[in-house]
Amino acid sequence: MSSATTEKAVGTTRLIDRVGMAHDASHYLLIPEVVITATDTAQVANTMAQAYRENRTVTFRSGGTSLSGQSLSDSILLDVRKNFRKVEVLDGGARVRCQPGATIRNVNAHLARYGYKLGPDPASEIACTIGGVVADNSSGMACGTQFNTYNTLESMVLVLPSGTVIDTAQPDADAKLHRAEPALWEGLSELRDRVRKNPESVAKITQQYAMKNTMGYGINSFTDHDEPVHILEHLMIGSEGTLGFVAEVTFRTLPVQKHAATALLIVPELSVATDALEDLVRNGALCLELMDAASLRVVQKYPEASPELAALDVKKDAGLLIEAVADDEKELDDRMDALNSVLGGLPIANPPRFTKNIPERNNLWQLRKGLYTSVAGARPAGTTNLLEDIAVPVGSLTATSAELQDIFAKHGYDDAVIFGHAKDGNIHFMVTSDWRNPVDVEKYRDFTEDMVNAVLRHEGTLKAEHGTGRVMAPFVERQWGAELYDVMKTVRRLGDPHGVLNPGTLLTDDPEGHMHHFKMMPPVDDFVDRCVECGYCEPTCPSADLTQTPRRRIALLRSAEELPPEQAKELRKDYAYEAVDTCAADSLCLLACPLRIDTGVFMKTFRAARHMAISKTAMNAAAKEWGPIVTFLRGALNVVDVVPSPIMTGVTVAARAVLPKDVIPKVGNDLPGGGPKRPEPESTSQDDFVFFPSCMGSLFEPAKGGYKDGAAGAFEKLVAAAGQRARIPENISGLCCGTVWVSKGFTKGADTMAERVYDSVWKATDNGRLPVVCDAASCTHGLHTTGQHLTGQKAENWKKVEILDTTTWVARNLLGKLKFSQNAGSVVIHPTCSMRHLDIVKDVEACALAVSDDVTVPVDAGCCAFAGDRGLLHPELTASATKRETAEVTQRTYDEYVSGNRTCEMGMTQATGHTYHHVLEMLAQHLV
Repeated sequence: MSSATTEKAVGTTRLIDRVGMAHDASHYLLIPEVVITATDTAQVANTMAQAYRENRTVTFRSGGTSLSGQSLSDSILLDVRKNFRKVEVLDGGARVRCQPGATIRNVNAHLARYGYKLGPDPASEIACTIGGVVADNSSGMACGTQFNTYNTLESMVLVLPSGTVIDTAQPDADAKLHRAEPALWEGLSELRDRVRKNPESVAKITQQYAMKNTMGYGINSFTDHDEPVHILEHLMIGSEGTLGFVAEVTFRTLPVQKHAATALLIVPELSVATDALEDLVRNGALCLELMDAASLRVVQKYPEASPELAALDVKKDAGLLIEAVADDEKELDDRMDALNSVLGGLPIANPPRFTKNIPERNNLWQLRKGLYTSVAGARPAGTTNLLEDIAVPVGSLTATSAELQDIFAKHGYDDAVIFGHAKDGNIHFMVTSDWRNPVDVEKYRDFTEDMVNAVLRHEGTLKAEHGTGRVMAPFVERQWGAELYDVMKTVRRLGDPHGVLNPGTLLTDDPEGHMHHFKMMPPVDDFVDRCVECGYCEPTCPSADLTQTPRRRIALLRSAEELPPEQAKELRKDYAYEAVDTCAADSLCLLACPLRIDTGVFMKTFRAARHMAISKTAMNAAAKEWGPIVTFLRGALNVVDVVPSPIMTGVTVAARAVLPKDVIPKVGNDLPGGGPKRPEPESTSQDDFVFFPSCMGSLFEPAKGGYKDGAAGAFEKLVAAAGQRARIPENISGLCCGTVWVSKGFTKGADTMAERVYDSVWKATDNGRLPVVCDAASCTHGLHTTGQHLTGQKAENWKKVEILDTTTWVARNLLGKLKFSQNAGSVVIHPTCSMRHLDIVKDVEACALAVSDDVTVPVDAGCCAFAGDRGLLHPELTASATKRETAEVTQRTYDEYVSGNRTCEMGMTQATGHTYHHVLEMLAQHLV
């Protein structure tokens, strides 16, 4: 690990760290003076105290999915994600205690084992964290106000700027707050009485919080709670990090209802849908997602659109996505009958059909969720996408939507769309601006003023669920009035008397606060210019806790275009290791990205640009002579295997000191010897499939304790026992899936190998008749992409070839024909990134369940980042990527540790100290 990486573990002033962390999902940008990664609650308290002494400010940063600019700082940015991700399920799932860095998806994954989930269900659940959910009082598509953060909170541990720590679950919490912070306690008591004695204030609070509302502080705390400690506890919700740090929070959870049905209602105009909302909610609709005419014109082009929707001549039409859920089939059928009775009474020609079919339901939801993708992805390069949300009383939804459409037209936002959570009167809209253009800046200013006036005229809220942030801070007083705004200012003074926390956010004296610090997004490459910096990619990234993430890799390139030349030069210098070398290129970011940007592939282009002509020639030659090279490498590994490991480690460490670390691997005692030869080619007319044994299984010997002939031998044993036959392609000893070349950016070598694979495999499959089965998940995935390196008819032919992993073949075609001894004991599975790309984790689980009734897939499982040889070249990457999964796995002892890829097994063995082997090796060993 570099000294810079070690420094970053605590605090860093390096430009690349400060600029990378500066970017969140909003359209604002501030670059911090220092980024500190807090190790524990005590360090958070010390940092706040130090900031006060040094006249600096602190902003807490976790997931960075904030859309309103509330996670930015030009002083101290305090990372409270990395070391604050613990989740503890309580009372069999009825409650859950979590730290602020845990994502909603991760918490729900823990709860799913018990049949529960969190109440808040924000669309950004893949990346948004508990800290942000609390700081913004998040809600979502289904929870409404009843099950939002505020109303499902049970208790929290909070840290005030003074350093006082309060656990509100303790019986004496209020007394402790009184003793430790008398001015705060007395001030909150006075504000409570002041609010309650003012009928106008109470009426305003009641009216505003009948809707989703995250505008300003949650002053409903003063009417909902009596004790100052519980008032403070609930003021912390939605406070955007301006009152203190939430170190831990406990939620009451909701039982998961497993039965669901979905329908898409198309109506001739918006009012038909909005007029039916109350009846639909009363009759069991959980989700009611609205799409205006502009939205329908976008989604009717989707492949998921029905023929009727695709052919619709959209004029003033609107769409309403309706979903009902239940605990059992009968309850669901009763709800669908009730909802159909409401729909049957609407002035529409063809009432929609509810479907329980999961693929059909997913298609319907893709219409709604894909709006963000389509509009954001289609924006001109260099522009910024702004996603905003407001809420109005449901009865005003139709009029407000119509006014917004007029405002869009007035200001030239022709591509703007309106969609949202109709049952809550909560709608989102998107507009696009080019901050480099003064005309666009002024247009945004004027648009904002008109939008604010329209929403407030309908007694709505300017922020429903995204938080006030910087974008609406100047308008808080206009929404709440002078009296309640003064209450809010008093809350801020009481909670943070020295103004240390997150200035410019939530409240501001600057009427132009929303017009400063716009984030420029200059074009850098067509491949990534669509990125909106949402941060959905970050939790899946193996290098997230070590160096950079996909979002930051792209943001750094954009920043290099905007910074002064010397700073840009410094960024690019550090970019090589931080962004390119430590990218595992596993492409899990592709699966997480709503715009389907594969930053891993993008980083490979940087590797390709480094290669000198002699390297390209050598790797192309290697593709032509791969068989002899594998034989040589097997022999070399056998030699290394008998040389004392301290000698080999010393030699490679010395070499890495003078040669590029991206070329020379670090070799230790965990490097296995050479493996068995690949099977000889064979073919008969009775063959059931083509077997493509991975060269990795030949290069590395099987793990100790596994099946003696490795994954390939285990698979062949299972196939024979089931009475099937495998065909082995000609020249198999010299073939490879191509990942060796693709991962390092040797495109010509990858093309050469793809041609060789095609010539042999296409013939072996009888021109696409037989499926191809491979015994290493990454190689199976690699074969899926072979067609990208072919041209013309060969590329078309490759599309006809069905490529399956051995685990899938066994799960689908062999398990029912085989008998196993049920004595494998407990089994833990490492699901590789390729398994996730291939969507075969369920097949690996099925294989494990054939010999065990105690099978675990860790909640914190991620890419091991071994990535072929990446873990040997940069062992610090694998160490960082596997840390959380290792912590979970080592909480108990398992009888079997399995995966589906030899190098990933090596990486997990190195990380956990337990020997991993292929799941099929376990099956072969338990075959009766």
